[in-house]
Amino acid sequence: MAGLNLAKCRKIVRAAFAKGKEMGLQPLSVVVLDQGGNVLAFERQDGASVGRFQIADGKANAALMLGKPSSYAMERAASQPFAADALNGVYGGRFVPLTGGVLVKDKKGTIMGAVGVTGDTSENDALCAVAGIEAATFFAEA
Repeated sequence: MAGLNLAKCRKIVRAAFAKGKEMGLQPLSVVVLDQGGNVLAFERQDGASVGRFQIADGKANAALMLGKPSSYAMERAASQPFAADALNGVYGGRFVPLTGGVLVKDKKGTIMGAVGVTGDTSENDALCAVAGIEAATFFAEA
């Protein structure tokens, strides 16, 4: 299986957008990060609101920073808001504890990177991220 190359990243973005269209969602923004948190791809649909890169990036980074989907970060932030504030400070605002940051794994379970989606409800954002990851023949942990 090829790594997270540009062709795979583009497939993730296109499939996430297609899932959003199929579901009738608001305009989405999608970021794909490698395992080090570096941006490999980002696109926003026409009409996506301001600040969507930062939100998508923060969701994906939250997943990478904890090694768990950002839905876990959201649960933890609800019970320990001080921990989320501390992590956000440590990571310079790139920690957004909202559902929609999904880990990208290979068939062995190795984390290859993360996808962050924003624009609709957090739960719908995560569904689109999963659709994109699976379309690129990776495994999603949402």
